[in-house]
Amino acid sequence: MICAGCGRWTDEPRVETDGAGTVLVCVACGHREPYRRLPLFAVTGPSGTGKSTVGRVLAARLADTCVVAEQDLLWVGALRDPTGDSAAFRQTWLRLAASLQQSGRPVVLCGTVAPPQFETWPERVLFDDIHYLALVCDADVLRARLMARPAWRGWDAGRIDEMIEFAEWMRTARTEPMMTRLDTTTRPVSETAADVEAWVRSRLGTRDDRQLHAEGVAEHG
Repeated sequence: MICAGCGRWTDEPRVETDGAGTVLVCVACGHREPYRRLPLFAVTGPSGTGKSTVGRVLAARLADTCVVAEQDLLWVGALRDPTGDSAAFRQTWLRLAASLQQSGRPVVLCGTVAPPQFETWPERVLFDDIHYLALVCDADVLRARLMARPAWRGWDAGRIDEMIEFAEWMRTARTEPMMTRLDTTTRPVSETAADVEAWVRSRLGTRDDRQLHAEGVAEHG
């Protein structure tokens, strides 16, 4: 967000395409520099559906293609917003992902996010398509998983009820863009990770025999 030409900071990034390709343009001085605008992959869903566990497996499976990041790594300090707005948290992740993709590899972000929380930000222009894959599971299974978590994680009855309500929204919401849903109720972690890998690779245009697992990924909408 800092111009290499004039050193000015901007909260309104501008990306354009010209004869030289995609460039980042300074809104203050007009300085232009090459910019990689890649897709962003959001592996989302309610707590307890397997995002973090699957993310650990994906890091190795997609090491040749993507940077896999756990969203909660930045849920610290001033970014940890108890009001539920989490604006600075979302904005910081978009800026970090935009920086990481300059390595030539897109980012797979594992954490709870929905299209309205990313699509409206000025930083949205820094990416090509943002793809959303929501991990979901049956309510009774989700409740049991959350109740089994250690006490230090703070999953009391009230918080679990709120998450069950959010899970129903994730399962049925019609968003723009639409989220793909993947049910993890009975899937083992290895199978879920294979499905998520296939989902990512298919949207990058890379196909291999592991794409067969994509049959378990159902598009909604």
